[in-house]
Amino acid sequence: MTGHVTTPAAALADQLPSWATLVRAPNPGPMTLDGTNTWVLGVPGADGVLVVDPGPLDEGHLAAVAALGPVAGVLLTHTHPDHAEGMDRFLELTGAEELIFRCGWSTIEAAGLRVRLLITPGHTADSLCFVVEGGDERAVCTGDTILGRGTTVVAHPDGDLGDYLDSLTELTAYDETPALPGHGPALADCAVAARFYLAHRRARLDQVRRAVADGATSAEQVVATVYADVDRTLWPAAEWSVRAQLAYLDQENRESGRGAGGLDIS
Repeated sequence: MTGHVTTPAAALADQLPSWATLVRAPNPGPMTLDGTNTWVLGVPGADGVLVVDPGPLDEGHLAAVAALGPVAGVLLTHTHPDHAEGMDRFLELTGAEELIFRCGWSTIEAAGLRVRLLITPGHTADSLCFVVEGGDERAVCTGDTILGRGTTVVAHPDGDLGDYLDSLTELTAYDETPALPGHGPALADCAVAARFYLAHRRARLDQVRRAVADGATSAEQVVATVYADVDRTLWPAAEWSVRAQLAYLDQENRESGRGAGGLDIS
């Protein structure tokens, strides 16, 4: 049986890219690990820096990030409050603008870097990753799509497991490319982590199938069976992922003609 994963999904990065600085927000917890990672990116000597995920509305944290400026622009991996709550205040402090990728414009050049957008829904509907290149160094800012330790939740109903599996599959293309996650330490290889996540998700799906076959009729019952080894304080988050898994299996059953199965996934 697949157990609860609390370790990194790939080897830790020996060092960060020369143009990446981590400022960790003081908001540790079961869902945020050591705290939210705010990434400050800029080639030394460039005109300004890019900031990925200002983090929570914490004046000390925002001031520490702003002090590394001037800030040429701000990017968000997704709009969960632990990543985005401080955005408006940070823009006010720095005079910077949020950088939005528009239709037909999937690359930004700033701070001596080239940033390419990857649309990676699954954790949330609006989740994004950013491929960042500067000199001969490349990394992927993964937000909560890939974490530095453990696995992430699929935040049903906003998150979608089918989308998440597709997004992880896309990230398997980034072999030997460091992952700069939204929480936890940087990982040495984004593709290795993505493959681990895919295998873990598929194993969890098999567990959910078995739980349903054994008589579970609600998400709560599936959580109690599949996540029995997990601290109960994490069960509410596990239930989000289970509801996403049940919705995925329900769609799979509909497409195969086996029907909905009558499970509570609302």
